[in-house]
Amino acid sequence: MAVKLSNATLGQLPEGVKRPSYDRSKLTPGIVHIGLGNFHRAHQSWYLHRLMQQGLARDWAIIGAGVRPHDQAMRQKMAAQDYLTTLIELDPSGSSAEVVGSMIDYVPVEEGNGALIARMAEPEIRIVALTVTEGGYYIDPATGGFDAGHPDIVHDAANPHSPRTAFGAMVAALKKRRDSGVGPFTGQCCDNLQSNGDVLRQTVVSLARLSDPELADWIDSECTFPNAMVDCIVPATGPKELALVREFGVDDAVPVTHENFRQWVIEDKFCCGRPDWDKAGATFTDDVHAFERMKIRMLNGGHQVISDLGELLSVETISGTMEHEGIRAVFEKVEREEIMPHIAAVPGFTPGQYIELLLNRFGNAMIVDTTRRVAFDGSSRHPGFVLGSVRDGLAAGTPVEGLALVEAAWARMCYGTREDGSTIEPNDPFWSDLQAVAKRAKDDPRVWLEMRQTYGNLADRSRFADAFDKWLRMIWEKGTAAAMDAYLVGRD
Repeated sequence: MAVKLSNATLGQLPEGVKRPSYDRSKLTPGIVHIGLGNFHRAHQSWYLHRLMQQGLARDWAIIGAGVRPHDQAMRQKMAAQDYLTTLIELDPSGSSAEVVGSMIDYVPVEEGNGALIARMAEPEIRIVALTVTEGGYYIDPATGGFDAGHPDIVHDAANPHSPRTAFGAMVAALKKRRDSGVGPFTGQCCDNLQSNGDVLRQTVVSLARLSDPELADWIDSECTFPNAMVDCIVPATGPKELALVREFGVDDAVPVTHENFRQWVIEDKFCCGRPDWDKAGATFTDDVHAFERMKIRMLNGGHQVISDLGELLSVETISGTMEHEGIRAVFEKVEREEIMPHIAAVPGFTPGQYIELLLNRFGNAMIVDTTRRVAFDGSSRHPGFVLGSVRDGLAAGTPVEGLALVEAAWARMCYGTREDGSTIEPNDPFWSDLQAVAKRAKDDPRVWLEMRQTYGNLADRSRFADAFDKWLRMIWEKGTAAAMDAYLVGRD
């Protein structure tokens, strides 16, 4: 029988399951984290837990939070097991389980976010962190600037005391802190965004400026928003993962599986202090951007290379794409010839070594990470992870043929069917719009590139646009595999 996870049952867990050695009742909060998905619990929460295991950072415990109605279900599940999470490391050499206890509460989810605002305004909270997906920062994809016209932002600007968004709640809490003399907090973005701290600053300060320019100036001058690079492959939790945690003897409603690799590189800019995450393996540096560029372009960009091709060819998992001779070959060629030339070495990795690391990580069959999950939200991920390499290639005169093929595969995927005729269910916040354009692009490929909010002026860059046109026509006329083969041998 699996043991129902809770504080009271930690001592009853099977011997092989690691658990907190610290007294959780003596932890005090220092961080509010908004967005309690799997990635946060396998990454930032784990680093803090490991510090606590060393007798450190016990005044930095996490208070979970969410701002959407569906977050209430997660809160209920977490509360029922005292906010504990079982992490299962999946590695070909063997799996292991560890219960993480660094989270001690979860703010009630309510309209207007009053409870969240009040919690973030408390003096003991010194960091407010977020994992709300790379598409959640209200960025205008065409300009990279703040999207002040989004309905959520318009609402929060008009109703600053009862905001709808996490950023509106942060602004409201910071106003309370300024007015009461508590002072600022650090805003810490933990999403896969280039210059993610700068992006978070832009969103928070710009939103504040819409309703209270003086507050915006105070936030901009007093708060810190460190940039960071985060990395760990963390699949979604489904029936298989729920069954797996029970095999370890733990009854956990929200377990998390993850690979045997983590990386967290952080700019050391914290206005109100921070945990010593470096003592648990994180890296503090003044130059996050080189690490960030390597990871976002090569790992996240590489994920887009293989996931859309995998969807079209009915390859269900990321490890399956590495077993597929054609997809793996396209991945390696695009990485080495079209992405890597624009990436500098970082301490510990040359770009070539990083590709070998990715081949091993993506090929880990223990990690059942689906192509569908990785392909989700392409309208954010392609501009964020792929198109920067296209622009660098065009500027430097290096090849962009493979990247054009990747974009053609995305356009074909958004048509909504695989090559075997099966349906691809909606997999993007703007799926209906994308599908409408994809259907027109079947006969006129350049229509796809006219989505200026995604591609900017790339429709006007003939070297890329001509290649895209060629590949999408070939995919429709001869199939994805034929287009991949043509790319690999360098023929039209």
